[in-house]
Amino acid sequence: MSISVKEVLAQKGIHPTDEHLEKIEAKWAEIQQLKQGLENMNLNDADIALRNIPGGDHIV
Repeated sequence: MSISVKEVLAQKGIHPTDEHLEKIEAKWAEIQQLKQGLENMNLNDADIALRNIPGGDHIV
């Protein structure tokens, strides 16, 4: 059983309007979709490298 966003917020003493609740639920769904994309991503494709060049702050 999943708890709704409205129930979680009510437990914290937050009572959003229906309009705000719709926006919160839409944003939550968007975050979950992005999270799903990260879980399926090949970590080798997300690899980055950082280089430290002493005195290189002036290099463009």
